[in-house]
Amino acid sequence: MNQSEKRLFLIQSLLNERPSCQKQIIPADSERQNILLRGLMNVRRPVRIGADFLKVQDAYLQDETAAKGITDIADLTPIQPGLYLWQGDITTLKCDAIVNAANSGMTGCYIPNHRCIDNAIHTFAGVELRLTCEQLMEQQGYPEPTGQAKITPAFNLPCRYVLHTVGPIISGRVTKEDKELLASCYRSCLELAAENDLESVAFCCISTGEFHFPNDLAAEIAVRTVKEYLKKQTSVKKVIFNVFKDLDKAIYEKLL
Repeated sequence: MNQSEKRLFLIQSLLNERPSCQKQIIPADSERQNILLRGLMNVRRPVRIGADFLKVQDAYLQDETAAKGITDIADLTPIQPGLYLWQGDITTLKCDAIVNAANSGMTGCYIPNHRCIDNAIHTFAGVELRLTCEQLMEQQGYPEPTGQAKITPAFNLPCRYVLHTVGPIISGRVTKEDKELLASCYRSCLELAAENDLESVAFCCISTGEFHFPNDLAAEIAVRTVKEYLKKQTSVKKVIFNVFKDLDKAIYEKLL
């Protein structure tokens, strides 16, 4: 199958899971097909699916990511010893682990085609990531507390693992507890990476998007917490601050 044929197979397979959608007309153009496929993946519940689907999905997603262009940490230059600043799509970054700004349910974003990082990571990792996260949460038996972290395979992403952490949600002024919880997100991810003998970790700007933590203050906490942690004897030697917006890039450039 070429990419177009794979995409149509995946769309039809997901529509077949939803009786009310089986008669839906699939758009003819690839852009709208991509939107439909992503939306169907986003709303799909965390249940098992057949091996044929996974084989096609994995080939399709890996080719899509390759077409976007993969950035290898080995090709990046540190801005300070052990610290990197990189602007781009974290789902195209090849390193040991990337950090996902998750919600307390930990199974991804269910809003079709939402632009949050949680949605993007689950989309391009594939449907197995949501199922794995659901299994972790079933074992835990309660929502993920703010400031802690979980680790899963990255499936179809170019990194090896995903570290999932829930940042504090800001609805008014930032409190001392909010700051401590955000710092805990960074420490928890680094500690979990070290427990798994990982060398490189890429952090997104935790809590600054949908959770409304002020970007400049969040960056200050991120840099301070990471620098303090790297003073320890640990397997983690390389930390990437991944930014998507120009605003965040400027903030981190000033800090670093």
